Amino acid sequence: MDKELLATRKYRVGYEVRTERYFVGDDEQPIVMKSAYLPSGDYIGNPRLANFLIRRKGITPEKAKPSHNVCSIGFCEAENKWYGWSHRAIFGFGVGSVAKEGDCVVTSGWTEEYLKEHPEEDLSLPIGFEAKSLGDAQRMAVAFAESVS
Repeated sequence: MDKELLATRKYRVGYEVRTERYFVGDDEQPIVMKSAYLPSGDYIGNPRLANFLIRRKGITPEKAKPSHNVCSIGFCEAENKWYGWSHRAIFGFGVGSVAKEGDCVVTSGWTEEYLKEHPEEDLSLPIGFEAKSLGDAQRMAVAFAESVS
């Protein structure tokens, strides 16, 4: 799928919205989409999500892993919390957050068959895991984002 950059609008709060035309196939009309990116080129999502995360919540988005191509976690300095999200859900974790039965952080989101072949993909946390540091809270945000993606 080829794409063409039509316009870029940069926002002072730290992201840009690109209007792009995607060429799907020879017989189909191109699709025009607006998408939000960090200045580094990391994809955030649609402009509405970027506005919510950055302007309204004060979250600084980043990728959960360097190999990822979408920002799905971020830190909110005002709340001293790490957030994880997808297009389905968002949740914040701080020092003292605890993983309880039924929470998204205790399930990986992958099928058992897949995890047997790829155990390294299981980022779920045990029930009772408590964030004792911001690093632990970040780990919870990553587990949440992986579970709801």
